[in-house]
Amino acid sequence: MNGNSRFFRPARIIFCVFIFFSVTSFAAGQEGPGKKRITNSLGMEFVLVKPGTFLMGSPRDETHRDRDEVRHEVTLTRPYYMQATEVTIEQWQSVMGKKFFGRRKGSPDQPVTKVSWYDCMDFIEKLNKKGEGTYRLPTEAEWEYGCRAGTQSAYFWGETMNCGHAMCCNNPLKCEKCIPQVRSMGLPVGEPAPVKSYQPNAWGLYDMHGNVWEWCQDWYGAYETGKTTDPRGPENGDKRVRRGGSWYKYGWYGRSANRNLGHPAIKLDTTGFRVVREVD
Repeated sequence: MNGNSRFFRPARIIFCVFIFFSVTSFAAGQEGPGKKRITNSLGMEFVLVKPGTFLMGSPRDETHRDRDEVRHEVTLTRPYYMQATEVTIEQWQSVMGKKFFGRRKGSPDQPVTKVSWYDCMDFIEKLNKKGEGTYRLPTEAEWEYGCRAGTQSAYFWGETMNCGHAMCCNNPLKCEKCIPQVRSMGLPVGEPAPVKSYQPNAWGLYDMHGNVWEWCQDWYGAYETGKTTDPRGPENGDKRVRRGGSWYKYGWYGRSANRNLGHPAIKLDTTGFRVVREVD
C-alpha cells in the first residue's frame, strides 16, 4: 500500500502541474486579441467590433434625412475595440488631472463635455503613453457601423425616437419632450445622464443615440461615391465630424446616419467623445 502511494505521488504532482499550466494558458488565451470585451486599468470598457460590410447613410424616405447622408456600401476590413460608453469625467480626470478640468460639474460617471477635438487628442496621447494599447478616435464609418450594430433602421430599436431608449429633449428651454421620462428614471434634468443609464445596442455599446455628441477622427466632407473600403474622410478640411445627438435637443439628431460637424477647437456642454482601441 505504502509502495503504491510512493509510486503515484510523482504522477499526482505531474498531473497537477499539467492542469495548472493548462488553465493558465487558457486564461491567457482569453486575454488575447480575440477577446470580446476588455477593460483597461482606468475602468474603460471596450467591445470587440468585427470586420464587415454595411450600408452607410440613410434611405431617401427616412424622416429628417439630410442630403449629405448619401447611402453607400462600406467595408471595414479590420477589427477594433470600441469603448462601450462615452469617456466619463472620472476617466478624463484620471488621465488629465483634476486641475486641467476642474471647472466641469457632474457625477464621476457622467460623460465628460466641453472638450474640443484637440483636447481629445491630448487625452489620447497621454492614454497611449500608459502602454496599455493604442487608442484613437473612431472614424466616422467605424462610429456608424458600431451605432447600427447590424441594423438599417433610423435607430437601433426602430424608425422613431423613443424617450425610454435614449437621452434627448432634456432641455426645459429648448426641447422638453423627454423630461417626464427623465424624471421617472431619476436622472438629472438639463444635462447628460450618467453612462449606462439606458440599454445598450445589440453589440453592447451604450448611448450611441443621444446623451452627448461624440467627436470622430474625420474631417467633414462629402462621402466617396460607390463602394468604399476603410474610409477615413477627406485629407483636410476646417470642421471635424460629430455624431450621435445629445441631451440638449431633438431626438432625430441622434439617428444612426445623421451627420454633424464642428470646428475642432470648440468646447460645448453637449459634446464629448468615446475612443477606439486598436486590436494588437
